[in-house]
Amino acid sequence: MLAEFPTAQAWTGRDLSRRRDWIHALTDAEIAELDAAVAAAEASGLSLVELRREHFPLRAMAQTLARLRREMLHGRGFFLARGVPVQRYTPRQRAIAFFGMGHYLGEPVSQNGKGHILGHVKNLGMDFSDPETRGYQTSARLAYHTDYSDVVGLLSLSTPKAGGASSIISSTTVWNELLRRRPDLAAALAAPLCYTRWGEIAEGKKRYSEIPVFTPWQGRMIAFLNTRTTIMKAQAFAEVPRISAKQIEALDYVDALVQDPELHLDMNFMPGDMQFLCNHFIFHSRTAYEDWPEPERRRHLLRLWLACDDGPGLPSVMADDFQGKTAGGRPNGIHTPGVPFRAPLDAE
Repeated sequence: MLAEFPTAQAWTGRDLSRRRDWIHALTDAEIAELDAAVAAAEASGLSLVELRREHFPLRAMAQTLARLRREMLHGRGFFLARGVPVQRYTPRQRAIAFFGMGHYLGEPVSQNGKGHILGHVKNLGMDFSDPETRGYQTSARLAYHTDYSDVVGLLSLSTPKAGGASSIISSTTVWNELLRRRPDLAAALAAPLCYTRWGEIAEGKKRYSEIPVFTPWQGRMIAFLNTRTTIMKAQAFAEVPRISAKQIEALDYVDALVQDPELHLDMNFMPGDMQFLCNHFIFHSRTAYEDWPEPERRRHLLRLWLACDDGPGLPSVMADDFQGKTAGGRPNGIHTPGVPFRAPLDAE
């Protein structure tokens, strides 16, 4: 029987907008420690792909990250940290800082078919109507969605001329509201939906994944939702089961529900802001934006996808029908056969 989940992951934007306990401002001591760790990692001569936690020594800040990590994986599902001094770091130092801190939160996994374990969210002028174009390569609005990893993290380097706000919502709250208002539609989204893999296909996998939006598991609601675009593009494949009218109605209802300002939480990034969230508990999106004409001023974020061995328990379909698993049995992002890991310093 379907039930609500009044867990720590069930929050509303209305409540959190009145609080600031989900924001951590880096202290002067933490920034000094970060500077020292960046210098040590840079002096090692190791590439970003070779960099590990032991090459990026943190002490007090490691304790702060551990506290924020617990809240992300087993509490409300996200945090925002402010104050990374990106404007005085070189591009390589920015990447080292973000990648190094990421190793205190999880294991970096590939974000695309190119093997990028350090990603860039930047408008490359690509056409989102192209079946293999990903939304982060454009300036288009992104619908609420999740990614193929336990955690997604962003570090803001520069902001756009207008727009581009980050918006997140508790997927547990979405489930609870959907069940209260339309239990028939909640049931429809507890059945599998099919999503295109954008041509980024792991060994032994189909060219689409098949995963429910909502799966109750071990006392919590585990969610997965990619964009409507990925669903409808998968419908072009002859072998994909046809989406039902009830599922389309349910997706439409969720699309309207997540727009409720009482439910979602908006934030405008400043340079040096880091947002980390657990994909299993949070849907995230971005508004469309207008960029600056000068290339060096354009909106640019670094991105990490992380696997966490001690993350929330997952139903087998969440890992089995993702691309694959890490050695610890967690979703390993998008890792296509024969493609080595890379950490480019700019978007490509």
